[in-house]
Formats: sequence, structure tokens, C-alpha cells
Amino acid sequence: MWQLRQSVDYFFQVMNYLIIARIIMSWIRINPYGTVGRILIQITEPILGPFRNLSMRFGIGGGYIDFSPILAVFALNILRTVIMNML
Repeated sequence: MWQLRQSVDYFFQVMNYLIIARIIMSWIRINPYGTVGRILIQITEPILGPFRNLSMRFGIGGGYIDFSPILAVFALNILRTVIMNML
């Protein structure tokens, strides 16, 4: 059981770091078509996409500021807490 808890915790930590890496990638203008950029986008887009649609639907953000990574990190942390409490 301990290994399962550690694996779940590790997964959520890695996802948070990948989302933060994608934020930093957008700030420093790393080529999104390069190998690292493509892999990072392919991993994080299934999580960020729904939050981006949700934020646009409610009129949050837009323009140059994308609040979907912040919403995604909050949701991932809540989901992590719920799953860890169930385990």
C-alpha cells in the first residue's frame, strides 16, 4: 500500500513540475516544435486544454495571460489530496 501511495504522490508531483516547465517554456520562448517542446505539450495539453476552455467560457484570462495552468495545478492538488485520503 505504501508503494501505491508513493507512486500516486510521485505522479502528481511530476505533473505539477511539467506544467510549471510549460509555463517557463512560454516565458523564454523555447521552440514548441522541438523535441522537448513537443513532448511537454503532448503530456500537459490533455490536462491544460479543458481548463483553458473552462476559463474562456467564464471569461477568466484571455489576451496574454493564461490562467489555465494555475487552475490545473489547483485541481491536481485537490485530486491528489482526495486520492491520498482514499488510500
